[in-house]
Amino acid sequence: MSELLAWRHPRPEGAAGRCIGAGTALPVHWRRAKRLARRIQRRAQRERLPHVAACSPLRRCADVGRWLRRWGWQVHLDAGLMELDFGAWDGRHWEQIDKAAIDAWVADFAGYAPGGGESLAALLGRVQGWTPPPACRIVIGHGGWMLAWRWLHQRGQVLPTAAEWPRPPAYGACWSPRP
Repeated sequence: MSELLAWRHPRPEGAAGRCIGAGTALPVHWRRAKRLARRIQRRAQRERLPHVAACSPLRRCADVGRWLRRWGWQVHLDAGLMELDFGAWDGRHWEQIDKAAIDAWVADFAGYAPGGGESLAALLGRVQGWTPPPACRIVIGHGGWMLAWRWLHQRGQVLPTAAEWPRPPAYGACWSPRP
């Protein structure tokens, strides 16, 4: 997985101020999806990468994958690339989530399952166990998945605290495992 280029999906509509995870299907404006697909295609051509991509099935990623597929790419939708599942928190505005629950998450950042969803330790395990399809060098995913992927490459099995966890990449950003 160290040879992968991971791209974060474009900015979705209606995400501002909300807890957005695996359970929230937000649209991406078609122009932003197409623009990111073009950037991915240009990079793949420049670096002579196979036109094979793995993509989260959530709409904000899959919309980019649909453009690539139209242009002849093999696109594999893969649930292993989905964002963290925030359970009952998913889609809610952050100020609507009980402060005591957020404090409990911060106190046990890796082990706590926000909203009864998925813990960060579970996400790290999912990312560590993920295998790209043959010839795949491009991933279209989410900020949380990308942070977990980079964390594993930089820190290995050490579980993070809330203070150590980095900020997510910008929408449309491309990351390799190393900063």
